[in-house]
Amino acid sequence: MHTKKSSAGKIAIFIVAILLALGTLCFAEQSEANAPQDLFAMPIEDLAEQSYTVYGASKYEQKTSEAPAFVTIITADEIRKYGYKTLADVIESVPEFFITYDRNYHYIGVRGFRRPGDYDTRILILLNGHRLNDNVYDSVSTGTTFPVDIDLIEKVEVIRGPGSSLYGSNAFLAVVNVITKNAKTLEGVEVSGEVASFDTMKERVSYGKNFDESHNLLVSATSYKSSGPTLHFKEFDTPATHNGNVSNDDDQFYNLFLNATVGEFTFLATYLPREKGIPTAPYDTYFGDSRTKTNDDMAIMGLEYKHDFTDDFAVRGRVSYHHYDYDGAFVYDDSGLYVNKDNARGRWWESELQFIAKPIENHKLTWGIEDQYNTTQDQKNWDSAVYLDDKRHSNNWGVYIQDEWKIFDKWTFVGGVRHDEYGTFGGTTNPRLALIYQHSDATTVKLLYGQAFRAPNVYELYYNDGDYTMKAADSLNPETIQTYEAVLEQKLNKNLGATVSAFHYEMKDVLDQYLDPADNLLVFRNLKEVKANGITGALTGRWENGLKGRASYTFVEARDGQTDAILVSSPKQLAKFNVIYPVIQNNLFAGLEVLYTSKAKTLTNNYADDFWITNLTLTYENIVKGLELSASVYNLFDVHYGYPSGAEHRQDIIEQDGTSFRIKLTYRF
Repeated sequence: MHTKKSSAGKIAIFIVAILLALGTLCFAEQSEANAPQDLFAMPIEDLAEQSYTVYGASKYEQKTSEAPAFVTIITADEIRKYGYKTLADVIESVPEFFITYDRNYHYIGVRGFRRPGDYDTRILILLNGHRLNDNVYDSVSTGTTFPVDIDLIEKVEVIRGPGSSLYGSNAFLAVVNVITKNAKTLEGVEVSGEVASFDTMKERVSYGKNFDESHNLLVSATSYKSSGPTLHFKEFDTPATHNGNVSNDDDQFYNLFLNATVGEFTFLATYLPREKGIPTAPYDTYFGDSRTKTNDDMAIMGLEYKHDFTDDFAVRGRVSYHHYDYDGAFVYDDSGLYVNKDNARGRWWESELQFIAKPIENHKLTWGIEDQYNTTQDQKNWDSAVYLDDKRHSNNWGVYIQDEWKIFDKWTFVGGVRHDEYGTFGGTTNPRLALIYQHSDATTVKLLYGQAFRAPNVYELYYNDGDYTMKAADSLNPETIQTYEAVLEQKLNKNLGATVSAFHYEMKDVLDQYLDPADNLLVFRNLKEVKANGITGALTGRWENGLKGRASYTFVEARDGQTDAILVSSPKQLAKFNVIYPVIQNNLFAGLEVLYTSKAKTLTNNYADDFWITNLTLTYENIVKGLELSASVYNLFDVHYGYPSGAEHRQDIIEQDGTSFRIKLTYRF
């Protein structure tokens, strides 16, 4: 593989430097009296009171500087102006996070950790506080299978570190809380259409009605279809396998979304069926057959109730029903072509009752109980014979408590603990401790400690294919992690803020697939220990003329705790540069993003090369009243790059797209 990092990287950094300089000059020439008086023109200290608050760190709204975690917020305005197409794009822009893509699903890595073949089980994804990770694989995709259109997201809260003290399983390395728009943020009719590379088309229509302060309705429908590029895989470069050329990379989905508020009740419903061709021929399937594909079908219905009884006591209740279907079709050639089918069916109910109180001065107490009742956890695999037909149901629950204690004017202590009970392995208790020192309005220091766990899921416990390649584990322990972190948050002036985070974590009983020499079958076992050390520096800025940006650099070493070897699919260095520059103030904006990922080891002990990716989006607002046009170019310098693959692929590295484009038109009335 070859990357154009030397030229592309220097050019990108040069462009960023010029835009920052021009923006600073523009700000210097603009008087305070002429600055636009809107939300994004406010200085950073005022923004902390409004859009820069976080809910997911403590299960109530608080300033990010007061949260017991290193938090990043990505807003709807940034999503639009950087041209993000999926939640995966949003998360990839966040310090310490990286994304891989195997041409079927997107996967998240954070702080140097991502296991090949894992379905993002160690990151908890929430939608307006509702858990999205399914009850079979513990997965939730952030690509085109994410169950909400990217245009309906109001903001994304990214909370690093263990969160099991509040959320239980899967809140292992991070919690991502996606907050959707409602009729207060999208009122009236909004229609959007876009065309993009690879015969891609997407259409959306949304309607929001704000009846009064406590009654509103938002409904939306989206359609997406893409033929995908024609790809070449050198591993299949023979006449018998089409010389390595394949076009089975099509992708399509539909999405229906509803968000309604009636008094103190909020109802959320979303439904998304998605079909995706698989061009990589995983699991030794027949290369180039368009029948090899996956179908994912997911739905959520959730009801939430909030009530403040007094200024010092409030209650929140939540119940939701979840539906997840997975259907995979895999074509094999064994004296003739045949289709092997693999499916999973998940149905489950979740409920939570939470209380917040200020029982005595300087204390804010949060406690609650959460339950998940899994009515269906079924897996099946078959072709001419049935190899797996496993049907399960289960129940798990947890109780938690957290106290925020303002010890002195400048010192705050946060302590929390949660106990969870599972039928598969028993109970687990996980604490969190934080000491926050607010030296001044400009300087905050956080010392953080947390433990978390991830429960083994039914796929890891019970999946087998008739003892052909894989057998069931039956008994597994939960994974555990301990994390230590120190965070310094410093406002340099009213426009600039800096954050430095240093962290260390240790994992035990990490679940991995193991080839049992007794029968030569794959099986999940608690195998690895992992240790990691890292540091991140981040800079954010925004000016009254509309210029804003952020930059970050992360260095992390994640190693096998037994062999001291660097982990597979673990880049040591990440650098990110993002700038939104007002070319014509209040109308035309340029959103530039430059992402650097260092080399990463593959399963065969080779390395995927490091690379720079540059994305550019131009957004013209109010061409006529209510009309917005945006044009995006992704991978601007056509860098050739790829990600380490999982064991199911013959490819050691999965190649990614070159330069592509998108043109999007949105009309609001």
